[in-house]
Amino acid sequence: MKCWQAVCGVALVLAFASTASALTLGEAPPAIDMPDRAGNNVDLNELKGKVVVIDFWASWCGPCRQEMPVLEALHKKYAKQGLVLIGINIDSNSKKMDNFLKGTPASFRIVHDRKLAVAAKYEPGTMPSSYFVGRDGKIRYVHEGFRKKDAAELEERIKQLLAEAAN
Repeated sequence: MKCWQAVCGVALVLAFASTASALTLGEAPPAIDMPDRAGNNVDLNELKGKVVVIDFWASWCGPCRQEMPVLEALHKKYAKQGLVLIGINIDSNSKKMDNFLKGTPASFRIVHDRKLAVAAKYEPGTMPSSYFVGRDGKIRYVHEGFRKKDAAELEERIKQLLAEAAN
């Protein structure tokens, strides 16, 4: 029985390791095509020419609680320069998402992906996971997890992408 558990454990680790590379840098991100909390459909094609950060998060995720205020500050600081943040919440229950956002407000777009339709396309390796899309509409950087020291790196990546011209 212990050998079977070890085999399952290794398979699980390999499955999660493979999801980290599910999307290739330089390719277009998968469509979201779901409404945000305001009822507006999120169409990535309409955002070409902007820098887009697509962040997968959940209410039960401790690092997400640390990251959300950082994302909110970055949104407020860089939105006028062309940054669009899209938070993709994967909670199965919208009340959990809503309660999280009451305590940790976000003024950027939030999509509730309760059936994991968008998450299945991106296959985030951990929560949170952020996909940085350049003005050219291509994935340029993926950041998994969050620690307080990551805030400076996220901002630097955003500044680099904002400085680039759209192709």
